[in-house]
Amino acid sequence: MYPKKELAQLVISACKFFDVKTVVISPGSRNAPLTIGFSNLEGVEALSVVDERCAAFFAMGIAQQTQNPVVIVCTSGSALLNYYPAIAEAFYSKIPLIVISADRPKHLIDIGDGQTIRQENVFQNHILYSANLIEDDGLIEENSNLITTAIQTSIIKKGPVHINVPFNEPIYETVEILKNYQFKTSNFVVNKKEENNVDYDQFSTIWDKAARKLILIGVNYPSEKLQEVLNYYNEDPSVLVFTETTSNLENSKFINSIDNLISKLDDEGFRKLQPDVLLTFGGMVISKRIKQFLRKYKPRHHWHIDEYTKMDTYFCLSEFIQKKPVTFLEELRKKIKIVKSDYQNFWLLENEKRVNKHKEFIESTTYSDLKVFEKILETIPDLFQIQVSNSSIIRYMQLFNINPTATVFCNRGTSGIDGSTSTAIGAAFSTTRQTVLITGDLSFFYDSNALWNTNIPNNFRIILVNNGGGGIFKIIPGPKSTNALSYFETSHNLTAKHLAEMYNFEYCFATNEIELEKNLDDFYKKSNQPKILEIFTPSDKNNVVLQQYFKSL
Repeated sequence: MYPKKELAQLVISACKFFDVKTVVISPGSRNAPLTIGFSNLEGVEALSVVDERCAAFFAMGIAQQTQNPVVIVCTSGSALLNYYPAIAEAFYSKIPLIVISADRPKHLIDIGDGQTIRQENVFQNHILYSANLIEDDGLIEENSNLITTAIQTSIIKKGPVHINVPFNEPIYETVEILKNYQFKTSNFVVNKKEENNVDYDQFSTIWDKAARKLILIGVNYPSEKLQEVLNYYNEDPSVLVFTETTSNLENSKFINSIDNLISKLDDEGFRKLQPDVLLTFGGMVISKRIKQFLRKYKPRHHWHIDEYTKMDTYFCLSEFIQKKPVTFLEELRKKIKIVKSDYQNFWLLENEKRVNKHKEFIESTTYSDLKVFEKILETIPDLFQIQVSNSSIIRYMQLFNINPTATVFCNRGTSGIDGSTSTAIGAAFSTTRQTVLITGDLSFFYDSNALWNTNIPNNFRIILVNNGGGGIFKIIPGPKSTNALSYFETSHNLTAKHLAEMYNFEYCFATNEIELEKNLDDFYKKSNQPKILEIFTPSDKNNVVLQQYFKSL
């Protein structure tokens, strides 16, 4: 069966033409023509997720892993607004989402008709393109052009687009044939500088004169080519490479735990670290300390490399290089030379001192969030995918070296806690790697509807660090100085046990180091259900231990 509605047939045919593989549908009535069509479309995997907010993050997790656009479909009214958190995350994280919303026709908007809101351009501040279609058989070409532009934009520019599709009743009529529409692929222009506009001679001249060069990498999708070219740059003693947990790049001479190195530097130390050239690429950088350092101790030259987005994070951008980072680095590599310098060696030795002090402190410290992360991360099996929630969880991750065979992902586009579990489930669904989500309690309970999903693989694992509230607000200095700390923290006595029973997860818990080690021994073994390991930590000790940790460095 296919929808009789010509406009629905047009949208569905376009998705087929542009090779969309996955559609996530949230139940409703007004989107019936789309639901009927996509659920019967050969070559497309149609998945049903009830909660629109969870559905959008779930789809985003799939797109994050496949690097291909995923369609999300919803009914009219407020259902569409529940997509917004995921759309904003996809916008800043460059993840392709195609949002298709059913709507009432224009003459029914704002007259008191049920389940209607102003849906056109509703995401205008965080969308790459909005296509507002009109249900009129005489406007096939116009609607086709709008749909084509939207889908191509999502594919080429890597981000969310919105196609709003109004339907008059009746909406449940069907036919047996999907029409074969013809779509024109346009010569899509993505506002890039021409190839010859990159003056590699100029860049290499500056590079070769600099004795202190810092490469700083934010969120980054794993890339063997990028790893290879960065290994080459790292052979230059004048080059220091800073990565983060989410950079997915590994080398024994890369410095991953940036905060451990720079947290106790004085003015003299910062001036020694201050680079002549700062080269940045990738998504958002987590470390607040590195941002503060580079904003105060500005480099002479800051080059940011990105295909689409100009980011002046440190308020000193001198060159925006609109290219793929690996392309620019490979071309520059052909022209630069090794520069004599003690910059890299000095800071690697300093970092080694911090690593040794880190080990000494962790070995002797009491049971707390910090100790828990040591135990978790040393037991992650090879070739795992790690999904991480935001707030204190991702910050604790930054303090440790991760299994180099693992890949790490976190929703850092907007850094929200709202869809971490849903995103992780989408990622787990779409990858051959076994996936573990490491999450905090507020993030987990906030997104508990994520577990209401029939697409969760049995090898999916959740490690829930439950410290009884928003632990981040005890770590950062502001909230403690007020008389409203309880409103920041959101203290609670919730556990995941009943949710695990409701959604058919195997459940275990730990309240001390011995129980934690015992449970981790079996946690990753094959099972007929996904699993949750809930780790309870002392909320009154965690921030004290963390403060002592940084003092010890």
